[in-house]
Amino acid sequence: MIEGNSINDDLANSEDQEIVSLCLKGEKEAYSFIVKKYMKRAYFNALSIVKNHDDALDISQEAFIQAYRAIAKFDMRRKFYTWYYQILRNLCINHLRRKSKFIDIGKFASENSDEYCDSIELIGSDADPSVLAEQNEMTQKLWKAISLLKSSEREILLLKEIENCSYKEISERLEIPIGTVMSRLFTARKHLKEIFGKLI
Repeated sequence: MIEGNSINDDLANSEDQEIVSLCLKGEKEAYSFIVKKYMKRAYFNALSIVKNHDDALDISQEAFIQAYRAIAKFDMRRKFYTWYYQILRNLCINHLRRKSKFIDIGKFASENSDEYCDSIELIGSDADPSVLAEQNEMTQKLWKAISLLKSSEREILLLKEIENCSYKEISERLEIPIGTVMSRLFTARKHLKEIFGKLI
């Protein structure tokens, strides 16, 4: 399993590096392949931080633009998305700093829970309707609980649980030690359990 994932990662990295090489040679249209490859992932990463659909869409697109402008600085030894994520995250943080107030959490949860649920497979399509309804209700409460976490806790939790990133990958993206990753995840999971417990 691990070996298979490692092979897939190597192939993905090789593909990204090839596209970057083409961009550096002046073939701008090649960059569109990277955008299409990562646009959904980038959107959900941004959404987990800024908690607003339109802002997440705008910021993820702006991050791709900035990444392209800085493509000559890309270190081929790194994973493209890890490098891109730093640009995306900085834009998200700057956006939050500019805002004078945060979006109402209850409104966010009700408006965005369906979008979040689309990103993961929850239960089979052949489930009993009553069970399905109960699962959907619990899922919405879960995402509301996630939305109530601190942005740093929400971000690291989604990287681990939704994107299935390894501790090393999270460490690289957030530029923090692996020990800190583990500590933050422990705290985030503890707070999520407490909040979710109150909601149900």
